[in-house]
Amino acid sequence: MSEFENENESFKNDENINLEEEGENITNKIEELEHIDNIEDFRETYEKMISSKERKTIPFLTKYEKARIVGKRAEQISKGAPPLVEVGNLENPIDIAMKELRERKIPYIIRRPLPNGTFEDWRVEELRIE
Repeated sequence: MSEFENENESFKNDENINLEEEGENITNKIEELEHIDNIEDFRETYEKMISSKERKTIPFLTKYEKARIVGKRAEQISKGAPPLVEVGNLENPIDIAMKELRERKIPYIIRRPLPNGTFEDWRVEELRIE
């Protein structure tokens, strides 16, 4: 065998080791997630995770976040998504989305980037809307 063939074999062995480690990591993650039986368990886990963090940004909805939330929700409503509030005589999807926001019924999570490259997540119902 030439020196080049030996290098290729060792490279293949390194790849196999890395793939086996990745497979084990994936298996471990799947086992960790198997305890989540339904969406309510997931929500409780997520709420505990969110509430345990110390927040760095202020709990106010900015006008930019508000515009994006109302726009996205109005788009969903115009495409046939059921409203989450009593519509009454409202016909415009934007008005319906605004009413959902005022009543804190929109189930969105806002991700705010921080200067250190990480993110902070806020649920819309946690933020003050003015």
